[in-house]
Amino acid sequence: MRVYLDNAASTPLGEEVIEAMLSAMKGLYGNPSSIHAEGRQGRAAIETARKTVARRLGASIGEIFFTSGGTEASNTALKCAVRDLGVKRIISSPTEHHCVLHTLEYLEKQDGVHVVLLKVDEEGRVDYAQLEDLLRDGKGPTLVSLMHANNEIGTLLDLERVSALCKAHGALLHTDTVQTVAHFPIDLSKTYVSFLSGSAHKFHGPKGVGFLYMNSENIVRPFLHGGAQERNMRAGTENTHGIVGMARALDLAYEELDARRAYIESLRNYLKEQLRSNFEGLQFHGDQDHYLYTVLNVSFPPSPKAELLLLNLDINGISASGGSACASGVDVGSHVLTAIGADPDRKAIRFSFSNYNTLEELDFVVEQVRKSLGVGEPSIPR
Repeated sequence: MRVYLDNAASTPLGEEVIEAMLSAMKGLYGNPSSIHAEGRQGRAAIETARKTVARRLGASIGEIFFTSGGTEASNTALKCAVRDLGVKRIISSPTEHHCVLHTLEYLEKQDGVHVVLLKVDEEGRVDYAQLEDLLRDGKGPTLVSLMHANNEIGTLLDLERVSALCKAHGALLHTDTVQTVAHFPIDLSKTYVSFLSGSAHKFHGPKGVGFLYMNSENIVRPFLHGGAQERNMRAGTENTHGIVGMARALDLAYEELDARRAYIESLRNYLKEQLRSNFEGLQFHGDQDHYLYTVLNVSFPPSPKAELLLLNLDINGISASGGSACASGVDVGSHVLTAIGADPDRKAIRFSFSNYNTLEELDFVVEQVRKSLGVGEPSIPR
């Protein structure tokens, strides 16, 4: 048996998504910028996909720009806000994804942007009072960049609260929703956001395609120069079949949102309770009341066997993660766990779920964790 529990890193393609992409690969081979029939067919498919994304997010079609993924979308938002919108200060947090944190480091060194990282508590929640104080002080044009849900520990941001604060104080707001698009309802017609990043491979779409929502009030220049694709905002021939696949995956996810959420959350709760029943001294990281239901981050007491747990799980058929997949191959520890003050000697494992997982798989996980840690017979009541 092989059990895949690293869905926060990437999800398997849905069958209906594969079918939509295969159809596009076979039939939509024309360049979407060409004016002949084949080109017009490709353009029509892209614009249909754009309508789908816009409709699902409560945006207008002119506010959706297709990208290569969440990293490009976030880079575009942050760098263009500084270059074109006069942003002099960016307020963020130390638990953001590296595509934001590394971009902030660059903007601080290259453009002299004042970067302020909010305090976070032991569950990864940002200090909302500090954010309000900073916004109230009026120290120059400000952008707030906070992720909707943390990819490692699952803590959810109160996006409505942050949105209201930014709107009240005239600040721009960028939110990385890579982990929450297609998992939570998002209505941008009701929630003030300046920029929003999304990525298809987090919701059973293809890798290498994502989108940036940019509020129509923000007028910026192209981030990539070349052709006039994406309404002159992103040069380069569009990834037609990837865009078609992303739109199909998004549609399916929102059509089945409530059922998928109930099922995935039941898996998360089941594994959490089984781990509690079978092991002592566990710690669950992140807010356990307001959380991303696809993620469960648990740490085990220090021991030589715990140190090898992630490797042994892989050897025995279980794919999980020690943190963000973006640091793959480099064991430098988790910046998120460091920021929340987690014990560095404990071994943290991130299990992340999708609607393709089963209870039987989770029983197998508990059994393999017990074997890896040298614990006796499992206790798995049903």
